[in-house]
Amino acid sequence: MEEITVFGAGSWGTALANLLGELGHRVVLWCRRSDQARAINLLGENPNYLRGYRISSNVTATSKIDEAIESPKWVLALPTQAVRGFLMELSGNMAPQRPEICNVAKGIEIDSASTISEIVKNVLGDVSYSVLSGPSHAEEVIRGFPTAVVVASLKVEASEMWQNVFSRPTFRVYTSNDVIGVEIGGAVKNVIAIAAGIAKAMELGDNALAALVSRGLAEIMRLGAKLGANPLTLSGLAGVGDLIVTCFSGYSRNMRLGFAVGMGKSMKEASDELGQVAEGIYTVKALKKMAQQVGVELPIVEEVYAILYEGLSPNGALSNLLLRDPKPELPPAMQWM
Repeated sequence: MEEITVFGAGSWGTALANLLGELGHRVVLWCRRSDQARAINLLGENPNYLRGYRISSNVTATSKIDEAIESPKWVLALPTQAVRGFLMELSGNMAPQRPEICNVAKGIEIDSASTISEIVKNVLGDVSYSVLSGPSHAEEVIRGFPTAVVVASLKVEASEMWQNVFSRPTFRVYTSNDVIGVEIGGAVKNVIAIAAGIAKAMELGDNALAALVSRGLAEIMRLGAKLGANPLTLSGLAGVGDLIVTCFSGYSRNMRLGFAVGMGKSMKEASDELGQVAEGIYTVKALKKMAQQVGVELPIVEEVYAILYEGLSPNGALSNLLLRDPKPELPPAMQWM
């Protein structure tokens, strides 16, 4: 039995805390609000997220940071844009023995265009860092539906440790050493899913949607190539797998937000209606900056940004994409680092 703290009591944090609790681990679920922590402990479920699903009795919720940081293993399930500030708050209270960290959030920081691995290293220094990603909606994980994910770390012993911590027959965990590939696949797919939702609302047909998702994968791979990712990572669970489920599932917050925008709602109206964080609306801003910094062309990302933040109509974005100059499907200059 391990002692583990899950930071972040949203849908994904709650589902993973329950999974770990059912596996027999002693889990602390850190909530930003004290009233949420009290409600979880009293009701045995999270009234704000995944309402109606019982949480393992091995999970204890708290809003007290000093209690949460005592665990030697941390799972970060926080919104990407909140990670740096949160870790800076923690850094002064951390014990000399550094925790094992596994990040499960998917996104890129807007201000710095940094991945979460870069943020963790910048704030906490040389700690053991892993990232878990793949096609894994919280609503299905908490119901025990079969799910497969990948956990990546530069240290083999760390990825194998987290593999053992999370694994159960209905939650299959593979290992990888491609941290940047897993992070990029998990981040960019949220933006492509917004585009897929817009396309569904426009009733463009199955051909168009398949083309959009395929070319979205090309953008993920181009950016991954530039940053040193392994192409096989992006053809696996953290790439194609997560892209498929996020673009086509009714549980996908990013796809649903895109659908609402495609139906004529503003980004704010769509976000308010959703009631939860759709990481893609933030990641698209970070990707626009990152693409300029590293010199990678991301046309779908550019058009999603223009729709969300510059008032471009979905039809205008469609025209921009269809009227681009003809090109080879695989650019000859593209090289995998």
